[in-house]
Amino acid sequence: MSLEDLCNVVERCQAQPEDGYTPEDYDLFMIAGRSCIEEGNSAQVLSIVLDDKSQDLVRSIGWSLFPALVEGLLRKEDKDHPNYLAIFNHLLQTCRPKELLIGLQEQLGVEDAQTKVERLLLLMQPLQKTLLRLDAPRRASSLGLTLSSMMDHVAELPLPETKEQEQDDVFSLCRCCSELMEFVRPFIQEAAHNNKPSNSTYEQEVRAELHIFFMSALKRIVLEVRLEDPETLELSPLRSFASDILKHLSAIGVSLPGLVFLPLTRRKKLPDFLEEETRHPKDALASLAHLVYVHHMATDTFPCVFSPVYTLRVNLEHVCHLLSSTNSTRIQKGLDLLEKTLQRVDDHSLPVELLEIKTFLTLSQELEKVMTYSPEQEVRTKGLKVFQLTIDKFDHEAKYTFFKLVLKTSSHSGLQGYIIKNIKNQVDFALQPGNTNSWFGGVHLLPLLRFVFILPDGPETDLLKFLDRVMESLNLLRYLVIRDKVADNKTGIWTDFSQMEESFLKPLRFGLNMSRAHYEKELSGTMVGSQVKAENINVSVGDQTLPQMTPDSQMQALHSALHMFDMMESVLVRIEELVETKDQK
Repeated sequence: MSLEDLCNVVERCQAQPEDGYTPEDYDLFMIAGRSCIEEGNSAQVLSIVLDDKSQDLVRSIGWSLFPALVEGLLRKEDKDHPNYLAIFNHLLQTCRPKELLIGLQEQLGVEDAQTKVERLLLLMQPLQKTLLRLDAPRRASSLGLTLSSMMDHVAELPLPETKEQEQDDVFSLCRCCSELMEFVRPFIQEAAHNNKPSNSTYEQEVRAELHIFFMSALKRIVLEVRLEDPETLELSPLRSFASDILKHLSAIGVSLPGLVFLPLTRRKKLPDFLEEETRHPKDALASLAHLVYVHHMATDTFPCVFSPVYTLRVNLEHVCHLLSSTNSTRIQKGLDLLEKTLQRVDDHSLPVELLEIKTFLTLSQELEKVMTYSPEQEVRTKGLKVFQLTIDKFDHEAKYTFFKLVLKTSSHSGLQGYIIKNIKNQVDFALQPGNTNSWFGGVHLLPLLRFVFILPDGPETDLLKFLDRVMESLNLLRYLVIRDKVADNKTGIWTDFSQMEESFLKPLRFGLNMSRAHYEKELSGTMVGSQVKAENINVSVGDQTLPQMTPDSQMQALHSALHMFDMMESVLVRIEELVETKDQK
């Protein structure tokens, strides 16, 4: 019946002028034509479509057959596949490009997870040819919409997590990225115009659409994947994709250095926020910086006049943005970018004035979060390595100021302890023969030591919570007492020692006694409870309730705590003995 209906509507339309088709004619042709294709009458439909008398009809409403044709083409084993392809190709050559584009874009937007990749790859070339048939005034905006739609599909594909997955292209992401580059090639050739500026409105609009597309690709694909180095994977499709993006951006007249340095230069301007976020999203700029400074792509386009310190200032904006993410891949890229940027800077060269820039404070806070809260050990370890590298690049005054800043702003015992250990290393360096470093000795050192030798909550400080800080503080004080003679007093420690006793040693002694008594009482109670009945019970330490454990586990935890107190007291006693010995001399 569908074939009969199709023949009737075609015969009626053949007798009408092209502009005389009614909505009813369109509906009848669409329904009957699709039904014929779905029912296996594709040969008859092909005959009708190729009939010379039907060309006006095909030109006007033939594109309405796309849904059934695309579904048929996706079934590559279908016996009618050659007929589907012949009809499809004829429609592409005959239909008006405006309607063709609408029909193809509708098929691109079909939500079908199983055929998403195949549908996208099937439609890319037809969409490209159709766009090239459009008149220039309409082509640029249509290009932008098409690229946006295709990017939405590609960005939803799973990402390869290993080089083997990338080599085998198990998720078809690599092939889609390669096809995207082929898709935009003719439009780049139009917009590039032999790398000469053009006043053509069309070329300017195409450049703008390509610019937005490439920035979207940097943000939504390149930033999310781990790019393999040539030593690991010689032929990497994703690395080639990223490299092509940078080449194409340069080809359409975009300054890559201008993009990388944009976070600093755009502060002087007040562009429309929405337009700026569309054209230059922070994710895309950070992705670009990572490609340039970590993977060394497009480095030939960067002038050599930019100093390492200026490059650091720029890249800190990108680094802080990446580190603020909860995505481990982005965090890792932020750490890599910071490491590579710092390696270009001479040790002990960054002046204290840089710490007045807000970004440096933000960097410290973001690194602290990475080092302490990242769920991945590899990321935390890399964060600590880069944190130390940052410290190594500061000059003495900057180190001094940075240490004081972190001790004032951080509440994490591990980070505080790490900073105190760095202070000890700087003091030790300053005391070596031939070294001059006034910031870690004498009058300058004392104000910094006052930040070190103090308990956060006085005698009631939770000594287990602040174990790292307390132990490093004790180790530093022990080192100073041993290393610096009272007569020399190079560090100034003996000038202020009585105050340190009042603010640190005495409260610590009192806190240790209270904590030890409390934990010994808990241990005694647990041992009695375990003799009565070996079952899970709760133990409270301070105002915190330990997780429910067996009596043996509870006793082990309490013994461990008492051992920590023994460690603190051991160093504390040694300091007291050393001080007493020096006082007797």
